[in-house]
Amino acid sequence: MPPVLRERKPWPMKWVALTIVLALIPYTWLTLHFRKPGRMFEPYHDLKERANTMRLLSAGFQRINLEATRPPDATPGVPAAPVFPARGGLPPELDLSLIDRPLLPAEIQSVHAAASASPTLPYPIEFRCTQPDNHQQLGSAELYVHGGEVVLVPDFERLAGELLARSSDNLIRVTVPPGALKPGSYHVTLVGSRLSKAWTLEVK
Repeated sequence: MPPVLRERKPWPMKWVALTIVLALIPYTWLTLHFRKPGRMFEPYHDLKERANTMRLLSAGFQRINLEATRPPDATPGVPAAPVFPARGGLPPELDLSLIDRPLLPAEIQSVHAAASASPTLPYPIEFRCTQPDNHQQLGSAELYVHGGEVVLVPDFERLAGELLARSSDNLIRVTVPPGALKPGSYHVTLVGSRLSKAWTLEVK
């Protein structure tokens, strides 16, 4: 007859819990001690961002992230460049190059920006835009440079739940950092989904 196998008794739960705790202590210490500073690697987000950057570069675009704020009042400054209405929506080539479509403001109502700038100084741009409702707020702004064409893209984000923005009319200030634009003449377009604005900028 085959030998009778003795049934093994499971470990008591207190020993299982103690083993897990003892393993977590050195794991946590090693993770905190050797982890690189900065944001953790997020595979989906990071790989998508890398793919988006490669597509933009392949199409000849340089992307520049801008500092965007919502000032309480418009800031008086140097005389502004003449501004003209432009067709709404992203330029077709840029639209095809982006993986994630930005949530654009509905209309760009007005723009205050100088007609000339120095490549070594910040270039501020103030504008008013409207949204179709109060369920969106400014998330970020990006500048896309393609030769002599510059496209400024405000990107809004939807508010969660019952949160509402104070107004669908927004005063926004963005600042192009020094060195972002080389000396030359540029056609700048500030994009809204229905109505954009455009002006000419000389960097010298």
